[in-house]
Amino acid sequence: MKCQRCKEDDDRVVDSRTSADGRAIRRRRECLVCGLRYTTYERVESTPLRVVKKNGERVRFDRDRVLTGMVIACEKLDVSLADLESAAARIELACQEEFDREVPSAVIGDLVMRELRLLNQVAYVRFASVYREFKDAEEFRAELERLTDVEGSR
Repeated sequence: MKCQRCKEDDDRVVDSRTSADGRAIRRRRECLVCGLRYTTYERVESTPLRVVKKNGERVRFDRDRVLTGMVIACEKLDVSLADLESAAARIELACQEEFDREVPSAVIGDLVMRELRLLNQVAYVRFASVYREFKDAEEFRAELERLTDVEGSR
């Protein structure tokens, strides 16, 4: 590691710790030439996850976009932003664990619906009506019946 001040490549590690989230190692280093102390972080290099949309377009996965969709579905409902942020983090983690580089948008939509179903049934139906592109009231009614059948069997 080159020193920021003198640009020499002669240092020693003074302290090493795992970051709070466990995804990086923080190292305090000291340049043996000029004495400057500095911090470096070691992380696993990962390829960004890409979403394959219905039309075949590929875009970078964006957890904020997932969260925004969930916030819109929960508008004027008693669902905390903290719960939605946790759900969005679980969705991102599930996608990263199951897919190496590309995840179909349908998978993300299904994960969002699963999380919303647990948080608030009205938010779930709102999201499902847009995501599944209900064509008429009958499709909407069928989804409500499936929801009540699942809830009734619990």
